[in-house]
Amino acid sequence: MHVIDFTVLANKIIARDVFELQLRITNYELRIDMRPGQFVNLAVEGHYLRRPISVCDWDGQTLTLIYKVLGQGTARLARYGAGETVNALTGLGNGYTPVPVERPLLLGGGVGVPPLYYLAKELVKAGQNPVAALGFNTADEVFYGAEFATLCEAIVTTADGSHGQKGFVTHAMAGLDYDALYCCGPEAMLRAVYDQAKALPPGHAQFSFERRMGCGFGACMVCSCKTVAGYKRICKEGPILAKEEILWT
Repeated sequence: MHVIDFTVLANKIIARDVFELQLRITNYELRIDMRPGQFVNLAVEGHYLRRPISVCDWDGQTLTLIYKVLGQGTARLARYGAGETVNALTGLGNGYTPVPVERPLLLGGGVGVPPLYYLAKELVKAGQNPVAALGFNTADEVFYGAEFATLCEAIVTTADGSHGQKGFVTHAMAGLDYDALYCCGPEAMLRAVYDQAKALPPGHAQFSFERRMGCGFGACMVCSCKTVAGYKRICKEGPILAKEEILWT
């Protein structure tokens, strides 16, 4: 974990209530690693607890985050402008562990889409041929479909059929062939994917979970959940869990 100051490059709305925040590391000499599936914990002025946000992209200096305005903290974050400073705890969580396959499937729902973008970039670099299915409720919530399409085959679904395929990501996955699966989204979506996913070797189906967090680095235990191996902290041993260790409550 690192405590890093970033400078805001841009903070713009890209869908209904959804913002893309681009940050540049202030100390260019620092070399930090952030992997797909990890998150940062942002300090927001006027709020005691930090806000955990998944890493959408990272090139060693510029960090891209996508977040949805849901409360006072994210509403304040949306007012940050270019040139302002944001402090972040970085390198948090246990990210995705890519497996060496030919055709991985990436399934994202809503603000569960962003970490899969960074993952798709890394999988393509590794010579894999991913396909991404991105699910939203309606057309005005859709984002990053074009960005994914520059990397891999991308399927966009909306529940009301106003953009792309009508239905959920589980409808899209039904007709796809894949040999690994990476998923991020609301828990109802994760469970539906879990139930529908085909049998894969251990570690080949990985799910990213979200829980309310206090500290974000494993000290407060607020985000603990029960797995087949006992309790795990979503902020520390998670947010990525393999399919075979998940227990639904």
